[in-house]
Amino acid sequence: MKQYYIAGNWKMHRTIAESVELAKELVAKLEGSSSKIMIAPAFTSLAAVATVLKGSNVLLGAQNMGPEEQGAHTGEISPAMLKDAGVSVVILGHSERRHSYLETDELINKKLLLALKHGLEPILCVGETLAEREGGNLESVVRTQVVEGLKGVAETELAKVIIAYEPVWAIGTGKTATPEDADAVHAYIRRVLKELYSEKSAVAMTIQYGGSVKPENAAELMAKANIDGALVGGASLKAESFVPIVNFYK
Repeated sequence: MKQYYIAGNWKMHRTIAESVELAKELVAKLEGSSSKIMIAPAFTSLAAVATVLKGSNVLLGAQNMGPEEQGAHTGEISPAMLKDAGVSVVILGHSERRHSYLETDELINKKLLLALKHGLEPILCVGETLAEREGGNLESVVRTQVVEGLKGVAETELAKVIIAYEPVWAIGTGKTATPEDADAVHAYIRRVLKELYSEKSAVAMTIQYGGSVKPENAAELMAKANIDGALVGGASLKAESFVPIVNFYK
């Protein structure tokens, strides 16, 4: 049985004290889970949450990262700073970064290469808007985001990268791509990876689904052949909803 990778993106929620409280609850309730688990609190909570997660089976992630190692970059966070805070995973190219903050494929690729250079595991997010899907551009949009996001990544480094497919129209809306629709896009991403690298790398890639994942639909989504995990938003903010998603197989 493959190991599923369930990640929680807390976005701009939770104070330091609230983050620590939730992290403690998750560590206690997720001990012994067979899933690979990550949580990504706000930057301000990273160091405090890292202390809670130490020695547990829950990884610490960051929601974003700057594209430079150091210097006059007001408001940015470097990979070295993230590692210093205990981070091992970083989410890059999330649709909210792409659409609300106008991050380009070129910028996201620069961040991804920098993350790999510093030994961080990047989660590359890709996905289409509703207009792009309805306009018949789903595959071209996803292909471009995958190709441009992985530009310069050698096949030997590909195993360190995770891809998360998140249809923008399903994030925080309560709408979810059907398991069949999601699986079809995951399969398409594998075809793109096969063209870029090899069938072996395409099969080995961990591809998460993100977009209104809930305890009610997690098992059905995870049952699909090409879905290897989930990037969870709102449902990761409470133990009572995140724990059942992580342990969907029980």
